[in-house]
Amino acid sequence: MGYDSEQASDQTAGSGTRPAGDRPFVEPNHPHEWPGEYVYCPHCATELETVEVYEHLRRRCPSCGYIHWRNPGVGAAVVVFDEDGRVLMVRRGPGSTRSGYWSIPAGFVDYGEEIRAAAARELVEETGLVADVGDVMHVASNFHDPNKLTVGVWFAGTVTGGELVAGDDADAAGWFALDDLPPLAFETDGALFQRLRDER
Repeated sequence: MGYDSEQASDQTAGSGTRPAGDRPFVEPNHPHEWPGEYVYCPHCATELETVEVYEHLRRRCPSCGYIHWRNPGVGAAVVVFDEDGRVLMVRRGPGSTRSGYWSIPAGFVDYGEEIRAAAARELVEETGLVADVGDVMHVASNFHDPNKLTVGVWFAGTVTGGELVAGDDADAAGWFALDDLPPLAFETDGALFQRLRDER
């Protein structure tokens, strides 16, 4: 069952909710614990309790019924190649996740932002390049940072302008052959690159 994060955030306890321990909890399909869970209700400041909701443990307010639906963020990436078939990558700057390693230009989609517009914005911010954002190339769940789980969408892009210069949370940018990539920050980028090599 899926939920709209804004609508679900105010949902009160219903037939799908039961106290944790009434029956065995169905484990999620990943090995990660969830750091940073809410302790107090953001609506009424009551301390939250842990209950089972639709076969997963959630944090619920026993006073007003608020349930914390902790959903992953959405990330958007743009994959662009130059005339020699090299892929554009950025090096993660100080303070970034996996600082010093390289990734495809990407970032979070803002609330209310269209996902392709977000991908184009992130490309400009991290590389200075403007691109037309096209078809979806890859979709994957990212579990590398338990504090910031995401679902990533990688789009094909065609550069139409700008000048290559690293910016925002990237401290370097460059073009790399698929057979000579720098140390990668994220396994999901690596999975895409492997598929592209296999499809050649």
